[in-house]
Amino acid sequence: MPGIADSMRSKLETALSPIRLEIVDDSESHRGHGGYREGGESHFDMEIVSDAFNGVSRVARQRLVFDALKDELAGPVHALSLRCIAPIELD
Repeated sequence: MPGIADSMRSKLETALSPIRLEIVDDSESHRGHGGYREGGESHFDMEIVSDAFNGVSRVARQRLVFDALKDELAGPVHALSLRCIAPIELD
């Protein structure tokens, strides 16, 4: 059965065609904190590089991601740390 990270990856690949997408389940480091769920997949760190971010403000980039992941963010995902990068910003 696919997990939450797999679902997020699929939705972001469809919505934003990322050049690079890294999703890290950071749930275990939040054990004992609000939103922690046994088994993980409640707290994520994400880096996404996409042409969709070219010429788009940081807030608008995050909104694009939030729109694509609205179902996950309304339920099983408690926290999501984002780094949204336009390819032209890479070194």
